Amino acid sequence: MTSSLTPGGDQRQHTAGVDPLGTLRTPADPDCDVFLTGTVFLDIIFTGLDSAPVRGTETWARGMGSSPGGVANMATALARLGLRTSLAAAFGDDHYGEYCWDALEQGEGIDLSRSRTVPGWHSPVTVSMAYDGERTMVSHGHEAPPPEGGLVTCPPRARAAVASLVPGRCEEWIAHAARQSTRIFADVGWDETGRWELAALTDLEHCEAFLPNAEEAMRYTGTGCPRAAARALADKVPLAVVTLGSEGAYAVDAATGETAEVPAISVTALDPTGAGDVFVAGFLTGTLAGWPLADRLAFAGLTAALSVQEFGGSLSAPGWVEVAAWWQYVQTSSDQDPAALRRYAFLDALLPAPRRAWPLRRAVPTIGFRRSA
Repeated sequence: MTSSLTPGGDQRQHTAGVDPLGTLRTPADPDCDVFLTGTVFLDIIFTGLDSAPVRGTETWARGMGSSPGGVANMATALARLGLRTSLAAAFGDDHYGEYCWDALEQGEGIDLSRSRTVPGWHSPVTVSMAYDGERTMVSHGHEAPPPEGGLVTCPPRARAAVASLVPGRCEEWIAHAARQSTRIFADVGWDETGRWELAALTDLEHCEAFLPNAEEAMRYTGTGCPRAAARALADKVPLAVVTLGSEGAYAVDAATGETAEVPAISVTALDPTGAGDVFVAGFLTGTLAGWPLADRLAFAGLTAALSVQEFGGSLSAPGWVEVAAWWQYVQTSSDQDPAALRRYAFLDALLPAPRRAWPLRRAVPTIGFRRSA
């Protein structure tokens, strides 16, 4: 007998009925909490490698799985934290595209009403190899043809939207969303041009929060310290958040002058794929819920730390059940620092009673299994 395995399974197993915005909702609210758009990849992830593959040799991995990737990492992370998430993306009409669509819509409860299936277009694919806490990726794909009527320019009303900024590119939908009072949270990738001109990020003017990593922040600001970079970015955007890798994260609120820094949680990393997306999702959740700045940083760092202990970007995104199980475990573990645990005491008022013991083991996704009749 075989079984059908999807990356998330029933979304309720992750959200546990927790709605972080429950006390804030009104009948006048938009239908979705967060809107995002981008490219969905099929990710095939190899784990259990002792080192990088060596040229001219065959390497066997001890673990393998597949899941939706690309923008699906962020969408899944948001949905598993209980936010009503709407994704506009193109899906191939191949088996990979069908699998990703079903996994996101049926497995994660993500609204795909603004997404489309493109006849004759094959899904982009990424093969990721995880070893020594790092990853190496090989991707292949072609840009999807634009839909009839052009690309997304009129996004739905939403509390927030996530944008990935590209130097020199202006996305009309970002400005439109900002005019609808949607709060824009932005990250950025590596500047392939090598110029690192902050002025080239033209859509930054529409953003409430900008969340680069330390290297990106320092290059864009011409500073030699990530904290100085965050302070410089706060002159351009209301909220600057710089991730510091193993050191945690640092944030500056330009409106109030408040700063916050939270150390990272020490974990054994299996696969860092999607950790940045999970961090943004955690921080966005806390921001929409109105939490203090330091609590938002702590929660974002915690969810990112939980994600790297599993493989796959969207597969590893934690929900409230995973957070609850971790919180129960560390409070009963004798090797924890009580002072460090107090940083996460705010979780007590948020979390459901954990239903499973830590560490959690999730189903391994594959495309090959089908439900038996």
